Amino acid sequence: MGLHEDMGDRLYTAMQTGEAIDPLTDELPDMSVDDAYAVQTRLVERLSQDGATVVGYKLGLTSRPMQQMIGVDQPDFAPVLSHMVHDESSPVDLSRFIQPKIEAEIALVLKEPLRGPGVTTLQAGRAVAGAVASLELVDSRVKDWKIRLADTVADLASAGAIVLGQTLAPLEGWDLRLSGMMVERNGELEDTGAGAAALGSPLAAVAWLANTLAPYGVELQPGHVIMTGALHRAFEVEPGDLVRAEFDRIGAVTVRFV
Repeated sequence: MGLHEDMGDRLYTAMQTGEAIDPLTDELPDMSVDDAYAVQTRLVERLSQDGATVVGYKLGLTSRPMQQMIGVDQPDFAPVLSHMVHDESSPVDLSRFIQPKIEAEIALVLKEPLRGPGVTTLQAGRAVAGAVASLELVDSRVKDWKIRLADTVADLASAGAIVLGQTLAPLEGWDLRLSGMMVERNGELEDTGAGAAALGSPLAAVAWLANTLAPYGVELQPGHVIMTGALHRAFEVEPGDLVRAEFDRIGAVTVRFV
């Protein structure tokens, strides 16, 4: 077995046992994004053997606050798998995660395929059916969130779970960059943000993703949900917390943790 497969297996075991591992970049300091994607691919294979399917993709670390918090200078990316998607009517069990944090995001649903290279923001906008209010529970299988870019790409971009709102808002007639957002925990304001925090525009984030995935032969598909990245600094959650995010023109989404 090669090193990439071994690292992917280690991350899979960490997911199953809830026991975090040392950073992969401690072992491979010069680990590239290509290396990390190979590890991610192995991890997805293992999860697919358990019945998971790819239902979309996520970007992480698209906003300056999140990049500063983690200490990187570019986004990460990974598929969204079917077992990660939750309806807001059901609580999310935090015992399944190691060191969870929550962030509010604009999710976009595709109506047309999208494949780089050379995808523009305009082309991304034409491929999108609409926007959905969303919350992402991020989690790291790496101890104490001590991650570099390669660590988080390998670790499914630190994906944990996503919760989607009930409404698909069409994009005609308004600018996603200007969509304001507020997120509350237990009725108290935690943070605010706007669509422009995601690489300047959530549509620019989709274009970046399509172009970044192109060298790996990946095409974004109709129906895929694209999580375009946090609009604020992620914060920790505990059992009993109720988190609600509301977005201008898009709607609201709520999740309760147990």
